[in-house]
Amino acid sequence: MSATAATDAQLTTTARAYDHWAEPYTELVRTEFDRLPLDRAMFAAFADTVRAEPVGPVVELGCGPGRLTAHLRDLGLDASGIDLSPVMIDIARRTYPDLRFEVGSMHALDLPDASLAGAVSWYSVIHALPEDVPGYFGEFARVLRPGGHLLVGFFESEGGPVKPFDHKVTTAYRWPVDEVARVAAERGFTETGRMLREPREGERFRRGHLLLRKGDLG
Repeated sequence: MSATAATDAQLTTTARAYDHWAEPYTELVRTEFDRLPLDRAMFAAFADTVRAEPVGPVVELGCGPGRLTAHLRDLGLDASGIDLSPVMIDIARRTYPDLRFEVGSMHALDLPDASLAGAVSWYSVIHALPEDVPGYFGEFARVLRPGGHLLVGFFESEGGPVKPFDHKVTTAYRWPVDEVARVAAERGFTETGRMLREPREGERFRRGHLLLRKGDLG
C-alpha cells in the first residue's frame, strides 16, 4: 500500500469509528473538562496569549462534539470547529447552534493560508499514522498567520518511543513530548510552554500539552 493510500485508509477508519461511537463518546466527555483544572489552565494560557495579539479567528481542529470549541468561545475567542466525523459535527451543531462547525480533515484543511490567529489540536493527532504527523504540523503552520499560536494535547509516552495503544474508539499513538516539540520546530514553531500531567484515577497514561508559536516570517 502506498503512503497516500495508507493515509486515506487511516482517515476513513478514524471517521467511521467516531461516527459509530459519537453518541456514547459525547456523553462520556460531556463534563470531563470540568474535572481537569490543569488542562483548563492550558486553555486559559492559550486564550490569554491569543488575545494579546491582533484579533483573529481560532479553530479547534478535531473538535468532536464541540464542547471545547464552546469553551474557547467562553474564553473570549472567535472560535469555530472542524472534525473528520460527520456525526460528531451534527452533534456539535445541534448542541451549540450559535457556533460554526464544518466537516474536514486536518490532513488538508479547507482554510486560506495565514488565516488564523490560533488553532487547537486537542488529542486530535493521536490517531494519525506517525509518519503523517509532520505533515499535519505543516498544515497547522500553513493556516496560522505569522506569530499565530497553536495548542496541542496528546498522550505522552513517558520518555519511550512513539507507540500505539488500544484507544476506546480506534488505534491511537503515544508520543514523547520532546519528539512532538521537535516535529513542531521543524515546521516553523517555537515552543512557548509545556505541561505534563500525570494520569488521574481512571486514566492510563501521562498527558502532554504544548503551547507553540508560529515564526514571524511564516
